Amino acid sequence: MTNQHQYFGHPRGLFLLFGTELWERFSYYAMRAILVLYLTDTTMNGGLGWSTKDALDLYGIYTGLVYITPLIGGYLADNYLGQRRSILLGGALMAIGQFTLALPADALGLGSLHTFYLGLALLIAGNGLFKPNISTMVGDLYNEGDNRRDGAFTIFYMGINLGGALGPLVAGYAAAAMGWQWGFIVAGVGMVLSVLLQLALSNKYLGNIGVVPSAKLSQAQSESNTKEPLTKVETDRIKVIFTMSVFSIIFWMGFEQAGGLMNLFANDYTDRMLLGFEVPASWFQSLNSIFIIVFAPLVAIIWLKLDKREPNSPVKFAIALIFLALGFITMILALMTQGQGEHLQISMMWLVLFYLFHTLGELCLSPIGLSMVSKLAPLRLASMLMGIWFL
Repeated sequence: MTNQHQYFGHPRGLFLLFGTELWERFSYYAMRAILVLYLTDTTMNGGLGWSTKDALDLYGIYTGLVYITPLIGGYLADNYLGQRRSILLGGALMAIGQFTLALPADALGLGSLHTFYLGLALLIAGNGLFKPNISTMVGDLYNEGDNRRDGAFTIFYMGINLGGALGPLVAGYAAAAMGWQWGFIVAGVGMVLSVLLQLALSNKYLGNIGVVPSAKLSQAQSESNTKEPLTKVETDRIKVIFTMSVFSIIFWMGFEQAGGLMNLFANDYTDRMLLGFEVPASWFQSLNSIFIIVFAPLVAIIWLKLDKREPNSPVKFAIALIFLALGFITMILALMTQGQGEHLQISMMWLVLFYLFHTLGELCLSPIGLSMVSKLAPLRLASMLMGIWFL
C-alpha cells in the first residue's frame, strides 16, 4: 500500500474505485434491465420479437460468459497487463459494446443480429478485463492484517449498488420514453464516465497500485528469482476459496433469475399501476440495489454488535441460502393466494418482498466472499482467483 491521504479513515483510492465501479455497474445493470424485454418485444415496437425461451437462453449464455471471462482477464492482468491497464482496456471495450447495441440494424453492414451479437461480445470481453481487477485493487489498498478491509469492501459494495439502482431507472425510463436504443446509449454513457474517472485520477489517488502485474511484483518481493511453488498454507487457502465457491454457485443460480424470469414476470403478470402511472417493468431491477443501500449499513452494524459471536463465513453463506429460499416461497404464496392463468396480475408488493429476501441473502454472501478471496488469495494469483470466484 502506498502512503495516501485518508477520507473517513480509508485511503482516498477506495473512493476512486468506488466511483469507477459505480458507473460501470450503472452501465451493466442499465443494459441488463432492458435486455430480455428488448429481445421479447414485438418488432413493431423496435424489439427483436424473440420467444420467451430464446430470450432467456441468450440471457443465460450472456450472463454465463460475463462471469467466465474474468478468469481470463484476471490471468492477463496478473501476468502481462497489470490491473490498471486491464480496467481501462476493459472499460473502453464495454463502452464500445453498449454503443454498438444502440446502432441501427444495418449500421455496420452486418445485419441486425450480427451487429447485436458483436455488441454483446465486446461487453463480455471488456467485462472479463474489468471485473476481477477492480475488486482486487480494493484489497491492495490495505496491508495484510488491516482490519479496515471488510469495511472497505462494504463501502465499495455500496458503490456497486448505487450504480445498480440508478442504471435500470434511467435506462428503463429512456427506453420506455424514446425507444430501446436510448436505453443502450444511457448504458454507454455510464461506461464512458467510469473510464474517464480512472484516466483522470488513478495516478494521483492510487499511486503505483495495479501498475505492475502482480506475478512480477510477487517475484520481485521473493528472495529467489525462480518461480516458487505454492506453500501448504497457500494451497489450503485456495481450497477454502474453491469450497466456498460451491455454495456461492447455488445462491447465484437462484438470484440471477432476476434479470430474466423475474423481469418477464414483472412485465407480463404483475399489476404495475401506481396512482395512474404504469411502473416500467425494468424499474423492479433497481429494488435489489436500493435495498442494499438501505440495509448494508444495518447488516454491518449487526455483525459489529455480535462481536465475538459473529457468525463465520460458512454460517453467513448458509443464512444467505435460507433468504434465497424465502424469496421463492414468497412467489409461491403469491400464486396460491392470487391464482394462476393467462391473465394473472399479482400485486407489486409480492415482487418487492421477493427482492427484499434475496437482497438480505446477498448481503450475507457477496461482500463476505469478496473480502474472503482478497484475504486468502496468494499475491501472484490475486486477480485470477478473484476471476475464479466470479466464475
